[in-house]
Amino acid sequence: MSPLENLPNRQPAVLEVNGLCFAYPKRPLFSRLTASVPGGVCLVLGGDGSGKTTLLRLLAGELAAQAGTLQINGVALADHASAYREQVFRVDTRTVDYDQFTALRYFALQRLRYPGFLPADSAGMAELVAGLSLAEHLEKPLYMLSTGSKRKVWLAAAFAAGAPVTLLDDPFAALDKPSVSFVMRFLSGVANDPTHSWIVAHYDVPVGVPLAKVIELPD
Repeated sequence: MSPLENLPNRQPAVLEVNGLCFAYPKRPLFSRLTASVPGGVCLVLGGDGSGKTTLLRLLAGELAAQAGTLQINGVALADHASAYREQVFRVDTRTVDYDQFTALRYFALQRLRYPGFLPADSAGMAELVAGLSLAEHLEKPLYMLSTGSKRKVWLAAAFAAGAPVTLLDDPFAALDKPSVSFVMRFLSGVANDPTHSWIVAHYDVPVGVPLAKVIELPD
């Protein structure tokens, strides 16, 4: 089977997208987009301008669709917006809202929002810090970090959050090769998770990561 085809769902859907419509002025993007997204890794595939980031914002409930419905584990965004959003992790990688925070403080803030966020002293959290080479940056204000190091903080939080739906926008951008390899291993490790959906927006198919579904956006 071609990696660009929608793969058969091997488990129940975590996220249901039904009839999603969205357009910017003079720029239509989605017309009745429908997808049943199971646990594991889902790829949103498309080039620049195809609407990958916009789709992630819609799925996160940050941007209002013009039509259609979104539902996570039976919770509809239109009916229970707060409960829906509590099940989604997404961070805008360009944000400056947390620039005065250290990575440790940012992680602590996310623990208040996500009950399943890994404890600070857990082996899992230590593995993320080591795998993304963050140890020397944990107590620095985020404004002092390079673009790549800030993106590693966002990734560590995403991987630690335990949210049913995690949205990752180009998770390989600005990373060094060891960190790219770690992200690939992490995604491969969660590829068979039936209860958590990891939705990766990227312009190419990540080689070696088993995909539960591909949503290909036209350029």
